[in-house]
Amino acid sequence: MIPLALELADEGYVEFSATATDALLNPMGGVHGGFAATALDSSTGCAVQSLLPPGKGYATVDLNVQMIRPVPLGVPLTASGRAINVSRSVGFAEGWLCDEAGKRYAHATATCAVFELAQG
Repeated sequence: MIPLALELADEGYVEFSATATDALLNPMGGVHGGFAATALDSSTGCAVQSLLPPGKGYATVDLNVQMIRPVPLGVPLTASGRAINVSRSVGFAEGWLCDEAGKRYAHATATCAVFELAQG
């Protein structure tokens, strides 16, 4: 399980807290890149969702993550996401994974398909 907690949600902007644990190490002993990707997928997607009207949902169709430096183990990080543009059919967002001092560990851009949620 990826340890994420929603900390802030506003129109077009969200922040999650995330701290890598020993369970997230890759075979070489570093924090697996999937940790950063998951945190950023959550923050960018939720930024898009925050601008959608009731009855609409999203699905990430493209996530591009750039690893800037190794993610530290046990250090509290913030995964922020900001919507760039959201239309009736597609949303674009970007996100950063940073520590409390603002040091950047990863950056992402996301494209999300927007769709009607099933009624039921």
